[in-house]
Amino acid sequence: MSKGLLTLITKPQSQQFDSRFGHNDKVSNNDRRNIYIHSLISLVTGIKQRVAQWLERWARKRKVAGSNPRADKVANQTLHTDSPDLPECFQLSVLSWLPCVYLWLACPPYIFYVQRNNMGYIMMSVLNRVKTVFALLLWIVCWADLFGTFHELHQGDTRPPIYFVTPLVVGITMLLATFLIQFERLRGVQSSGILFIFWFLSVLCAIVPFRSKILQAKVRSRDVVLGLRFITFYLYFSLVVSQLILCCFNEKPPLFSNVDTDPNPCPQSTAGFLSTMTFWWFTSMAIKGYKNPLEAKDLWSLNKRDSSEEVVPKLLKEWDLEQIKIRSTQALYSKPPPAGESNHVGGENSPEEVEVLLSKKRTPKKPSFLRSLIKAFGPYFLIGSAFKLLQDLITFVNPQLLSLLISFTKQKEAPTWWGYALAFLMFFTAFLQTLILHQHFQYCFVTGMRLRTAIIGAIYRKSLIITNAAKRTSTVGEIVNLMSVDAQRFMDLTTFLNMLWSAPLQIILALYFLWQNLGPSVLAGVAVMILLIPLNAAIAVRTRAYQVEQMHYKDARIKLMNEILNGIKVLKLYAWENSFKEKVLEIRQKELNVLRKTAYLGALSTMAWTSAPFLVRDTLYVTKAFVSLSLFNILRFPLNMLPQVISSVVQASVSLKRIQDFLSHEELDPESVDRNNTVSGPPTPNRNHSSVTVVNGKFTWAKQDPPALHNINLMVPQSSLLAVVGHVGCGKSSLVSALLGEMEKLEGQISIRGSVAYVPQQAWIQNATLRDNILFGKAYNEQKYRSCLEACALTPDLEVLPGGDLTEIGEKGINLSGGQRQRVSLARALYNEADVYLLDDPLSAVDSHVAKHIFDHVIGPEGALQGKTRILVTHGISFLPQVDNIMVMVEGRVSEMGSYQELLQQNGAFAEFLRNYSLEDIIEDEATGTTICYYSRGIQNSLSVISGDLENPRSKSVRRRLCSERKHAEPDPEKKLPKVEKLIQAETTETGRVKSKVFWEYAKAVGPLLTLFICFLYGCQSAAAIGANVWLSQWTNDAAQNMTQENVSMRVGVYAALGITQGILVMVSSFTLAMGNIGAARKLHYALLDNKFHTPQSFFDTTPIGRVINRFSKDIYVIDEALPSTVLMFLGTFFSSLSTMIVIVASTPIFAVVIAPLTFIYVFVQRFYVATSRQLKRLESVTRSPIYSHFSETVTGSSVIRAYGRRDAFVLMSDVKVDDNQKSYYPGIVANRWLGVRIEFIGNCIVLFAALFAVIGKDNLNPGLVGLSVSYALLVTMSLNWMVRMTSDLESNIVAVERVKEYSETKIEAPWEVEDKKPSPDWPSQGKVEFLDYSVRYREGLDLVLKNLTLSVVGGEKIGIVGRTGAGKSSMTLCLFRLLEAAGGEITIDGVKISEIGLHDLRSKLTIIPQEPVLFSGSLRMNLDPFEKYNDGEVWKALELSHLNKFVSNQPAKLELECSEGGENLSVGQRQLVCLARALLRKTRILILDEATAAIDLETDDLIQSTIRTQFEDCTVFTIAHRLNTIMDYTRVLVLDKGQVAEFDTPSKLLSKRGIFYGMAKDAGLTQ
Repeated sequence: MSKGLLTLITKPQSQQFDSRFGHNDKVSNNDRRNIYIHSLISLVTGIKQRVAQWLERWARKRKVAGSNPRADKVANQTLHTDSPDLPECFQLSVLSWLPCVYLWLACPPYIFYVQRNNMGYIMMSVLNRVKTVFALLLWIVCWADLFGTFHELHQGDTRPPIYFVTPLVVGITMLLATFLIQFERLRGVQSSGILFIFWFLSVLCAIVPFRSKILQAKVRSRDVVLGLRFITFYLYFSLVVSQLILCCFNEKPPLFSNVDTDPNPCPQSTAGFLSTMTFWWFTSMAIKGYKNPLEAKDLWSLNKRDSSEEVVPKLLKEWDLEQIKIRSTQALYSKPPPAGESNHVGGENSPEEVEVLLSKKRTPKKPSFLRSLIKAFGPYFLIGSAFKLLQDLITFVNPQLLSLLISFTKQKEAPTWWGYALAFLMFFTAFLQTLILHQHFQYCFVTGMRLRTAIIGAIYRKSLIITNAAKRTSTVGEIVNLMSVDAQRFMDLTTFLNMLWSAPLQIILALYFLWQNLGPSVLAGVAVMILLIPLNAAIAVRTRAYQVEQMHYKDARIKLMNEILNGIKVLKLYAWENSFKEKVLEIRQKELNVLRKTAYLGALSTMAWTSAPFLVRDTLYVTKAFVSLSLFNILRFPLNMLPQVISSVVQASVSLKRIQDFLSHEELDPESVDRNNTVSGPPTPNRNHSSVTVVNGKFTWAKQDPPALHNINLMVPQSSLLAVVGHVGCGKSSLVSALLGEMEKLEGQISIRGSVAYVPQQAWIQNATLRDNILFGKAYNEQKYRSCLEACALTPDLEVLPGGDLTEIGEKGINLSGGQRQRVSLARALYNEADVYLLDDPLSAVDSHVAKHIFDHVIGPEGALQGKTRILVTHGISFLPQVDNIMVMVEGRVSEMGSYQELLQQNGAFAEFLRNYSLEDIIEDEATGTTICYYSRGIQNSLSVISGDLENPRSKSVRRRLCSERKHAEPDPEKKLPKVEKLIQAETTETGRVKSKVFWEYAKAVGPLLTLFICFLYGCQSAAAIGANVWLSQWTNDAAQNMTQENVSMRVGVYAALGITQGILVMVSSFTLAMGNIGAARKLHYALLDNKFHTPQSFFDTTPIGRVINRFSKDIYVIDEALPSTVLMFLGTFFSSLSTMIVIVASTPIFAVVIAPLTFIYVFVQRFYVATSRQLKRLESVTRSPIYSHFSETVTGSSVIRAYGRRDAFVLMSDVKVDDNQKSYYPGIVANRWLGVRIEFIGNCIVLFAALFAVIGKDNLNPGLVGLSVSYALLVTMSLNWMVRMTSDLESNIVAVERVKEYSETKIEAPWEVEDKKPSPDWPSQGKVEFLDYSVRYREGLDLVLKNLTLSVVGGEKIGIVGRTGAGKSSMTLCLFRLLEAAGGEITIDGVKISEIGLHDLRSKLTIIPQEPVLFSGSLRMNLDPFEKYNDGEVWKALELSHLNKFVSNQPAKLELECSEGGENLSVGQRQLVCLARALLRKTRILILDEATAAIDLETDDLIQSTIRTQFEDCTVFTIAHRLNTIMDYTRVLVLDKGQVAEFDTPSKLLSKRGIFYGMAKDAGLTQ
């Protein structure tokens, strides 16, 4: 038709042109141009006229429809009547076939899906039988109908073919339905969605014929065949309705399903289709949570398909494939080794070759983690995307219905049922949209949850096998961040990810409908939006850059906090808190600056999107205006979401890269140690006897580092004992690590026969019972277990521990002393019954008599391990005569090796060393050699002892129980038991509502006035929005009254002004809010940090670090990032919901009647939800901590876990913890869906009532107001849903404030400085210390540790402090620093009462060298002098005196040598020397040595003792000693026993008294 129109218009014009000018060549160019213009104008007017005529004709035809009387009749019968009906042909064809077409289309994919996911077999039930019988009856009814038609034909009454086709089609479809009922039963489907929709459609399509048949029966009552068709139809209808009702019930679970075995299965697996769509199955938990706060035991088990067991392997499989694919493309780098080098992994012959390989390896592309994620979880996520697509399309139905409703209110003569039909249609589409949207969300959230599980699982598994070099780049803090923040970001992203395609789709559709409505004027708006895209892209790019920067600062801050909390005791002892506090605040300031910039960008972006719709409007007519308004409202959501989604994608891409980098780290080579030649049977002469063999070994900690061990050749015969000795840092521990496969092997080969047990130098203790620590996954055998305890001298300790061997040991073994920890570690190895034992200096941490016991009963030739191969690293020379072989190491090489006698005869460095350190000459006679040496002074030198009373940052907790060894006194369990529980107390969770005080605290942190101002701004913003829309409705009424032209400029001006005002207000309020939030974040973090530095030591003894770190990482992250956006959304939705209500009530006052009941239901549902959801959130955050604390525990003990082959067990433990966490997260997701469906239902009711009231009052309402009220009602659904979500999000996020406040308000210690009591700058000038009747206890309610101590020490005296484990030695030194406050009595230093002066004034004037050397990551110089008080010369002098200058000057970085986390890159001995250097720098009048030379070899120890004697000659020195020889020349010795002074005199007098001291000296072989 349009083609014809064109020819009609164009032909005459062209002919005229041709005849007039076509063949006249003389026409001038000017004339020709005029002619062209003239003809163009006439062409355009011609087109206009023709189009106008054509449109008029078409409209007339439509109006009258006179050309088709039949169509006219149908239209009148259907539409323009008060009793509408559809023609029979339509009923029989479209209405009957619709359900059938649906079922046939849905069947093939559905059958395929069910076939793939077979769930078992369901027994035939009554329900199933009834369904099948009814389906067959329906088939019979259809055939009866068909035979009736044939009967008519036989009677000569011909019917149209449709009467034959329809019963046939419907009948066959019923057979298909029967087949499906049985097929689903055999495949274990308990409730069928496909059939439910089919029966529902069938009922829906049968309602019209149902009414028609009744109307027909009134007219023609006597027709027999009509009677038959009448009966068959009503039979059909009642059967279909019955099927629909039966479909709502569930079948029994399939046979052998895990529902029967699970104690608390998730009802979702057995929920019916309706229950699944509306989330009805969750109601039971909502009710339970409303009645009582939920507890962990109320939670359902996790669905199998969401558990770590299924999810993690799925991701790892894809990731492995991805890595293999990348490797195969780079086959160049992974040439197989030549045949002759089977053990020689990678066939890397020379360092040069390694270099070449490394340089090549830097270029290749990395495996893509994103691709693995998509392959593993994409298909499931796509189902959610399909729902989203459907929902997006349905969204646009309502604006169309609204336009019909407005035109209906204009037509006064239209039948009323139109209005009601439209109102109910709007309600139905909105309801359908709700159901579909929440299914989409459910799929997305579950995908997110699985992603998090999989990512945490993958990171955990990886962290157990990364190389040491990789560990250096990823500290524990960083990896915990990957698990908490980065995995969380992925989880958050999946919810919005579909918006990436859905938002543009919604925008395109909205613009298309707007174009239809408003025509070309939309283009202006489109242009604005297109211009906004590059702006937003630029913002996104900047945001991403800021995001990376911020994560970098966050990592640095958490890493620093982790170290500070680990070394908090050292900071207190040295009064270094301020220096470290400044460091944290400096990082924090940078982090907040980045956050501020991000917030500004966000505010700009939001403003841009808010103002956009105002630039798209035109002179308006009522229908157009409000349809457009509702389209603009639809448009606003994707436009608002897009910036957020983009920023989420940006954040996730940063996280993706971080996770991908971590998972791509190099792994330890499991083949580096050859374990294949296992030991079995007795050794035969012709078989190789060596258990451990190293040939030409060359090892390094990281490929880029210089080798740590060179040219190691070692053969350890089976069942022999090899001792490894050497100076500090000579590579003894490295050798053990190399044998475990922990180091990079550059050359050579290692083989170990049989299983390995490993005792590390620093014992690794799990947070479990003592018994579990020893069993370490092995079955419990009473007799074997008891003999292990006996051999490791643990039996007496068990009597002191409150719960015996079932006492729970805190994190890092807090409540055990150092000696006990080491013995537990040894007992674990002994119980494990391995073939080869690698013992890394296990005797250094125990008292001398205990060391002798352990050597005799466990390690030595007569010990429990006598038949095993043992490699013992030791500093103790007293045991050397009893070992089979000795290996002496110097600077990473083997200098000498042989038996004790052989080495003495060789007369090398080792023999020289022994001569210096033995009191008597060693008689080189085998019989007597051992004996004499055993009682020589050597033994005492030998034992590098870390006191049994190891004062680690948190070891006090049980020490007060160890301090009095009450083997004979009653153990007084009542007092002690609560104490232990206190140690391992579960993290507390608040219950019930979040107290309004918490909101007030946050408002105070933001600033009360600022808070009010922000609310005011949001109010203004909403007012501007309402103003704009009311103005719009006035303007549309102008159009209706034809007053358009004169008011246009005024109308447009005001409207634009209101729009721009709203935009500016949005920006200002976003800015102000961002400022307020960042201010609050700063204040809350500062308060937390400040409090933690002022918290007394006892708090850190009883609180796992994980808990405090969780406050600093997760909770501060929530306050920094999650809470501001929640507050922003909350204020936005709150004011928009409020304005919606105001507008609807203002335009249709009758609506106020409905508001009351709806509000009541809304509040009721919300109360149910919030109670449950809040508690689930709390449970979730409490179950989160164990994941991270278990993880950091695992990372620190990874070498032990690997050595004992317990990797899988630990992976399983981690999985269980993650699943426990997801168990409380999953119901939380469902709670949101459950609520969403119910709240949106209320919203849909608001739409329904708004529309109904508009229909009822259409005579006295102007169309503008109807439009305004209904278009706002359409908005309300989303607002209300978001409103509740935001309320609950606000509640759950504000919990972070609650948790941070809780730790910002713990009890603090005395002030750091007391102005009016400041001691003089040169105090203490003499160093005189007095204890006057002094008593102390660790915490309230515990026994005294020191009882009525009175003693006086003159300045410059050297005092040795000795006593059995737990006598109160370390406690006494802590009292000097006031880490423990007095329970009675006084301590004075130079006459100043220390309890009266500030802590810093006191602590900065004392120096301690603690037992456990603590270093912080940073330069070596920073570790020695954090306040930079001393110049380089002084620092070097201190290093020289502490014998570290050689080591430091060999380092390329010298003083700037970077210490890794906890000083891991220095040996324990070197760390101890660094602590000595600190003391030498401070050089105060009073020095306390707390077993400071425990991990140091004898030679260095001697040098240090002489340094202390010369450098601190005029100082008062207190030394806690286990090596008695170090204090034999001291002025006096103080012997403590059970917290009291037992003996106090010069060493010689004490020996002659023959008291406790004499007994100890005798044990140590220092006296006869």
